[in-house]
Amino acid sequence: MTSKILSATAGALLGLTAWTAPTLAQEITVGVTVSTTGPAAALGIPERNVVEFVPTEIGGVKVKTIVLDDAGDPTTATTNARRLLTESKADILIGSSTTPPSLAISTVANEAGVPHFSLAPMPVTAEREKWTVVMPQPVPIMGKVLYEHMKKNNVKTVGYIGFSDSYGDLWLNDLKTQTGPMDIKVVAEERYARPDTSVAGQVLKLVAAKPDAILIGASGTGAALPQAALRERGYNGRIYQTHGAVTYEFIRIAGRSAEGVIIASGPVMAPEGQDDSALTKKPGLALNAAYEKKYGENSRNQFGAHMYDAFEVLKRVVPAALKTAKPGTPEFREAIRTALISEKEIPASQGVYNFTAKDRFGVDDRARILLTVKDGKYVVVK
Repeated sequence: MTSKILSATAGALLGLTAWTAPTLAQEITVGVTVSTTGPAAALGIPERNVVEFVPTEIGGVKVKTIVLDDAGDPTTATTNARRLLTESKADILIGSSTTPPSLAISTVANEAGVPHFSLAPMPVTAEREKWTVVMPQPVPIMGKVLYEHMKKNNVKTVGYIGFSDSYGDLWLNDLKTQTGPMDIKVVAEERYARPDTSVAGQVLKLVAAKPDAILIGASGTGAALPQAALRERGYNGRIYQTHGAVTYEFIRIAGRSAEGVIIASGPVMAPEGQDDSALTKKPGLALNAAYEKKYGENSRNQFGAHMYDAFEVLKRVVPAALKTAKPGTPEFREAIRTALISEKEIPASQGVYNFTAKDRFGVDDRARILLTVKDGKYVVVK
């Protein structure tokens, strides 16, 4: 069921015939489509929740945020994106929670010439790079820290099990690309669909291959399924997970099988341990304090953080865009796009953003940490 969150109401100035300077009577519309139902709801619900904590005014202009549910379906995401543009006249699009619907939204955004913030890792091809930026860390940056840990711990062979979609493709391709020069051999690869409730067959094949370690390329609660199945089938090697798995819901569902897993994560999961000089510390602490006050201890998560960070970026680029254009116009959209490239060192909870015309992720090694699970809690791996 479609839901909407209006973070500010529309205003108008009677008799206003020409735009001169930003006033509270103007309004910027941010259209969001995320997966608050369906297999990716564990990602989409916190993303929707974080809208409660994002700005309702930037640069002296009110911000209206409209949130729709796409249930993780690319077709629905496409419909939502078009609706947000045609009916709500969105200046900016954000979404979705997973890679396939994010690609669908990117297609719409690039056709219409509207800035798009993806909340899921996705390949940014030449036809998408003008209007789409990606808030999650790129797979090669997050993968490298996992493979370096494998190398350090004498892993020679690795198995892979991941989603049978573009997210799973990203991780399998990166695993093969980066581990080859490290003399780590991929000896088995299996896939499963997000809605699957069993991976018994795939796990049996992985266990039979006897790899030193296994990487699970999945996100949300779906990442817990092979984690638990591997331990149930007696696999005792190291298990690695991607940053798509890092939620406390993962630990709850995986139970004791989560103990000892090695997970790449964004810094928002443990900002308390960062140096005071880290630009990600202040926004990370601010988000976690607000979110856990409302939703309880250990409710912090990376997915809501990506939504939060999209607005942290907007807090920098919108004032720059307002100097040259009025919200609701193609010129304003273009000004946002230009500001995304020109503004540098934008601090946020998950990284420090420096977008360029070609680098649409805009982050570096400051956007990652390594976690494990010990006694049912996430602990930083030193």
